[in-house]
Amino acid sequence: MNTALVAAAPRGSISLRSIAGRIGLLPALLVVLVAGMSAVDAQFYGIINVLNILRNASLLAIVACGQALVIIAGGFDLSVGAVVALASVVTAKTMAATAAAFPGSNILIIASGVAAGLGCGVAVGLVNGFCVAKLKVSGFVVTLGTMSATAGVGLMITNGIPIYGMPEIFVKGFGRAQAFALPTAAHVALIVILVMVFAQRRTLFGRYVYAIGGNVDAAVVSGVTIQRHIVGTYLVSSVLAALTGILLTAQVGSGQASFGGDRIMLQSIAAAVIGGVSLRGGIGRIEIVAISALFLTILGNALNLLHVDSRLQPVFLGVIMVAAVALDELSRRRKPRV
Repeated sequence: MNTALVAAAPRGSISLRSIAGRIGLLPALLVVLVAGMSAVDAQFYGIINVLNILRNASLLAIVACGQALVIIAGGFDLSVGAVVALASVVTAKTMAATAAAFPGSNILIIASGVAAGLGCGVAVGLVNGFCVAKLKVSGFVVTLGTMSATAGVGLMITNGIPIYGMPEIFVKGFGRAQAFALPTAAHVALIVILVMVFAQRRTLFGRYVYAIGGNVDAAVVSGVTIQRHIVGTYLVSSVLAALTGILLTAQVGSGQASFGGDRIMLQSIAAAVIGGVSLRGGIGRIEIVAISALFLTILGNALNLLHVDSRLQPVFLGVIMVAAVALDELSRRRKPRV
């Protein structure tokens, strides 16, 4: 294996520049957040609000981890929000149909619904990956198209009406349950993050993703199977989005085509770039992206408690994203040429 691929992996000596590249705009934003939190009333620190933050942050972190993987490989996945919605309605619809055919078979009902929801993620991910890797279509264009198509399918299935009929054990015993004082979504998110971090640091797949995003021509010369690994990144992203849709369905107790949407797509990209993932590919850490997702959730929650106009909140997100991208561009320009 070419030594250039080893260098592409997230290892080596640590310098101030490398640390800045890994954590992006997060430190400055955390300082702003801590300063702003002093203006929030005691309700912010209440156990109910904290659990709500953890649930929402966990869902965003799962989607953002998949989004970050695609961006590190040099792509984009705009379809994640639509996949969340489609997985939600397909999971609920399948469970309701299975419950009608096999009443009382909770294990079969839940298994069929979860399998159907994850299957949606697999299908969309394979389509995205095939079009990008095999047909050489821009990832931006492909995922924009699948976003529109997937959202349309979700609306056709539901006619805009929420789907109910899932087992109570799935809703109350899983989606709304807590273990060790943490919501179920937090445990699932932690497992996803740990697996993703391990894959990034300890597997050839993770190294090759960095190599492809850093210099695809060098990766080709080194014998990396580019197409297979690009398909893999889109597949992981869509499956994690589908998993998020299933978790959201379990929490709310219904499948809805309004879940996800543009908001979670934009937030997942924001969490990635704020956490130091370069939009040019080849740079980024999953664990920092997860922390960025938590930060964005806390920021949104604090703005709500401060009664900031909901129409202004996307402005904050947009400004933060532009600042993060500008920081990444400046850090690249300052790197000495070899």
